[in-house]
Amino acid sequence: MHERRYLGLDVGERRIGVALSDALGLLATPLTTLQARDRPLERIGRLVREHGVSALVVGLPLTLRGEIGPQAESVQTFAATLEAELGLPVHLFDERLTTVAADQMLRDLGIKPAKRKLQVDQVAAAIILQDYLDHQRSRESSG
Repeated sequence: MHERRYLGLDVGERRIGVALSDALGLLATPLTTLQARDRPLERIGRLVREHGVSALVVGLPLTLRGEIGPQAESVQTFAATLEAELGLPVHLFDERLTTVAADQMLRDLGIKPAKRKLQVDQVAAAIILQDYLDHQRSRESSG
């Protein structure tokens, strides 16, 4: 297997959850949460260099009907800017209901509400990234 580390992003209006895969691109773990207004491109670029990331996965917030709404358009623009700035592939991946799943997971673990709010975005990013990695692996094994 070849090394391929991914950075996963859950892009929101206020915060950006960040997750990182292992070196083989098999397992995603929460990394950090960035403030969307605090020069996120620069901070993401620093994380990419620091961790030797070769591609990014950005959650695409489609509507429940699977359509592209205003939030998804905003994320597409952000992803295109990231790709141009960093010169790395950026993959958009359906993220419907991942924040709900992340919040429920933290709730089930008994994490207090104040701490949940701080962690939910990076856990959502990890869910998005893990779903993407699993999807890619299933495509490779069936193709």
